[in-house]
Amino acid sequence: MNFKHLYYFWVAARAGGVVRAGEQLHTTPQTLSGQIKLLEQRLGRRLFKRSGRNLELTADGRVALRYADEIFALGGELEAAMSAARSGAQQTLEFRVGLEDAVPKSVAYRLLEPALGVAESVRLICIEGTFDNLLAQLALHRVDLVIADEPLTPRFSIKAFNHELGRSTMTVFGAPALCRSLLGDFPACLDGAPMLMPGATSSMRPQVEAWLMRHRLQPRIVGEFDDGALMKAFGREGRGVFISPTVVEAETVAQYGVQVLGRSDELVDRFYAISVERRITHPCVVAITQSARGELFG
Repeated sequence: MNFKHLYYFWVAARAGGVVRAGEQLHTTPQTLSGQIKLLEQRLGRRLFKRSGRNLELTADGRVALRYADEIFALGGELEAAMSAARSGAQQTLEFRVGLEDAVPKSVAYRLLEPALGVAESVRLICIEGTFDNLLAQLALHRVDLVIADEPLTPRFSIKAFNHELGRSTMTVFGAPALCRSLLGDFPACLDGAPMLMPGATSSMRPQVEAWLMRHRLQPRIVGEFDDGALMKAFGREGRGVFISPTVVEAETVAQYGVQVLGRSDELVDRFYAISVERRITHPCVVAITQSARGELFG
């Protein structure tokens, strides 16, 4: 691909047409149109379409623009990094982390916070998403690390490695008024109680369902959530009891104003750092794994 052609397309798309782009680049609209046409031929797709006297991006053009944004943003970062190196200024270490939706935010903070304490100047970039999507970004080296509550398995054809950070038993929480209304000891008091469940794709969901079945409990499921923070927000308002890792029990009580209904050693949530490194060398990942194993879950 000729990146000069891509650059002309990018400027024209951002400027809103070849006339304005020509003014910015000090070239003629005819030259720009010719260069963009060569790019379209190379890609085999039309990037612009006419709308009256104006040009609009096609669906393919919008896709191309997203990639161009990333490419030229990286180019700008490269120039800034080289400029900092020439001036002798301290370079900032960019650390991109993919955070699975199912990981509780309080756990995520406790895991990631040590990365900001390394000797280097660090800029932490957190990207949230589904497990599959984040692993795809890891394979493309768009993130340095994925933090999840499930390990990478052979079903993913990705060369990456699991680093277990630790595990936590689970606590059942509820709003104070709801907890007072439930009868009996834990966990029997959950029978018939309104309950907020992790989403169907959560690694905890099968554990919770099996645990309820073992204890012959049939709570009334009033909601299912992929987003743990949203589930806790509903729990705070008394809509149902919910589960969360015991390791952040104090934070959950303080943040959401709920109380502990009971704890179960049978329910265990595991947390993993997944990286392309078999032997961890990235300073931020080293800090995360050491703190998790030694302090948070130790």
